[in-house]
Amino acid sequence: MAVPPTHVHASRAVPGLIEVRLREVSQLFNSMDPSPFQERDLDADAEEFILSWALEHPRRQRLKLVVYLARPPAESDAAFVIRQAIHHYFAYRADLNRREFAQLMRQGRSSLLVGLSFLIACFVSAQMIGRTGAGTWHSVARESLTIGGWVAMWRPLQIYLYDWWPVRQRGAIYRKLSAMDVELHIDNGGSAATA
Repeated sequence: MAVPPTHVHASRAVPGLIEVRLREVSQLFNSMDPSPFQERDLDADAEEFILSWALEHPRRQRLKLVVYLARPPAESDAAFVIRQAIHHYFAYRADLNRREFAQLMRQGRSSLLVGLSFLIACFVSAQMIGRTGAGTWHSVARESLTIGGWVAMWRPLQIYLYDWWPVRQRGAIYRKLSAMDVELHIDNGGSAATA
């Protein structure tokens, strides 16, 4: 399991800047993932931190991630590896998000078809009951069918009015993170490597 970051923060003084302070490069990645660094998943805490700070910045603002390491990495090309890994990971998440959105829209279409069919059936049944009599039970049955028909429309309306835009917003953030500038700085000695 990855060691949690020693200190992480985002700077409000520099627009679009997200800063992460770590002891070593491995803290940035999921230690259970056997893939090479460039293809490895980010640590869940690191991903959530980066994502939450990206959401704090204005939507159209370009982002920049600066990773500070307390110890110099063993690899000479660590800056390049970190940049590639972060871009690869968020591009992968953006692709998953596109699939999630497509699946949500398919679900919305099928829910709309089912809901409209049920609503029409309820309206037709309510009209037929209305023609057979005018008693209290007829009124109750007619109103119940009308309400039931509209309740069946709840799920497609929820998808098309509320559920789709958070998915799209998250996808836009993932795409932005997959193209952000990434820099690596070594804290001891003040050297810096730009990816």
